[in-house]
Amino acid sequence: MLHSALTLSVLFITVSSNLASAIKKARRPPQTLSRGWGDDITWVQTYEEGLFHAQKSNKPLMVIHHLENCKYSQALKKVFAQNEEVQEMAQNNFIMLNLMHETNDKNLSPDGQYVPRIMFVDPSLTVRADLIGRYANRLYTYEPQDLPELIENMKKALRLIQSEL
Repeated sequence: MLHSALTLSVLFITVSSNLASAIKKARRPPQTLSRGWGDDITWVQTYEEGLFHAQKSNKPLMVIHHLENCKYSQALKKVFAQNEEVQEMAQNNFIMLNLMHETNDKNLSPDGQYVPRIMFVDPSLTVRADLIGRYANRLYTYEPQDLPELIENMKKALRLIQSEL
């Protein structure tokens, strides 16, 4: 009798433990709009919403095209999210959007639909073709080691608003 009670208790504990693990996994917090690019940044949901807020706030829109299963996107995301200067500028000076799908606006893919791709749109709703990365075959791509160039382009986007608009 004692043996059966002990066996039943062990079985009950095992089942309870497995059930608790399953419940913890099921209660995972919903993915935020940041998708890992910066949880303290305020992100817009759509390109159209980003354009509206850029025009209304007189801030540039920064559009990040990426894919979850792309190792290049993941590597750039990691350095982007860890860099305090990028995070601070993105939070305070830009309207931010990250997309895992293409928009209907062909201005956002002037040289193809590759990832990662980061483009800037000024408050006059003009896609900035002069704020590009260092690669001739993919003008708007940045790799993790290109973060200083991305930071410089973010600063240029802010200066251009002051001088042109």
